[in-house]
Amino acid sequence: MARTLLVLLLLVVAVVAGVRLARAAVSRWRDLRAARTYGLAVESHPVLVRVGAAALCLTCVGALGVVALMGERSSGRVAVRHAAAQVGAERPAPVPSPVPAPPPVEVLFSNVSRPAGGELLQGEVPGPDGRLRAVRVWLPAEYGQEPAARFPVIVVHSGTAGRTADQDLPDVFDGVASAVGLGRARPFVLVAPEAPSGTGHPCELVAAAPQAVADDEALRAAVGAVFRTRPAGPDGWAVLGVDDGAPCAAAAALGRPDLYGVGAAVSGRYDGPALAAAAGDAFAGSAGAAGAAGSAGAFEVRTRLLLAVAKQDADGLASARAVQAALRDAGARAQVRISDVVQDYSADRERMRLLRVAVQYLTEQLSKP
Repeated sequence: MARTLLVLLLLVVAVVAGVRLARAAVSRWRDLRAARTYGLAVESHPVLVRVGAAALCLTCVGALGVVALMGERSSGRVAVRHAAAQVGAERPAPVPSPVPAPPPVEVLFSNVSRPAGGELLQGEVPGPDGRLRAVRVWLPAEYGQEPAARFPVIVVHSGTAGRTADQDLPDVFDGVASAVGLGRARPFVLVAPEAPSGTGHPCELVAAAPQAVADDEALRAAVGAVFRTRPAGPDGWAVLGVDDGAPCAAAAALGRPDLYGVGAAVSGRYDGPALAAAAGDAFAGSAGAAGAAGSAGAFEVRTRLLLAVAKQDADGLASARAVQAALRDAGARAQVRISDVVQDYSADRERMRLLRVAVQYLTEQLSKP
């Protein structure tokens, strides 16, 4: 701003001086012509000096005008840059939109049949080893009648390699549906994964090393993405095994209380010391994680498991009591209940009644929605 005023002042001075010198040069030139008309001797040097000075002032005026014009343009550009900087400061920089996560792989389930008044579907889900395996999902009749409800889940284990639990025990869905129909249980969604191959009785391996029960994350994610189930975890998911599948259910309930809130094993044979060790390891691992988070004092694992046997199954009752004693001797934080009151005239009817007892127990122990 000060520079512009100085240039303007010099411009005015140059204009005034140039005008005065031009007028003086014109006046001297007229005198020179008049003197020459009368033959008088007059020097022309003063006229040339004034003309040169006027020309010099004119040159200064032009130069100062150019400087003033350039100064105005420069100040205009500075003002524009300043305004742009202010606008940039006032407007926050655009936040780049996050890169969308790749969509989860959707598992397609197709209809198989309609047992026990519900709907049975089958799909393929990667197992813990990464290989695809069949998974069957049974939806109770109430699933279609209550479109806004989210249902608890029972994972039903099979004791035969390469098969699902309903293929071993076709009446498993009837047992659950009858318990609901009698008012002893609320509706469940049953998930029956295919048992791993490599051995004729996969649950025998699990019974010997229950610590090896894996977190079947792909299964839980697939079921939760397709069906209206309660969130995967101990508040809404339970585990069940019958006959040869019972050791798998007991190991899952005792070894993974972080995944299943309660378990029921029907008519099984168990390795009591191995299950007690698994329950102890599960508590130690969970308590260690809670201690690292600063909440070890308020943490307590309470695994809940029902071992149900028919009244006349003496070997099954002895095995269940051995599990209960092993857990007690090991000081495991587990609540194990034994049911041995069921008695009927045929093995099929006894199994149906045992399934009702198991589902009723799961309903009672899972938290209400």
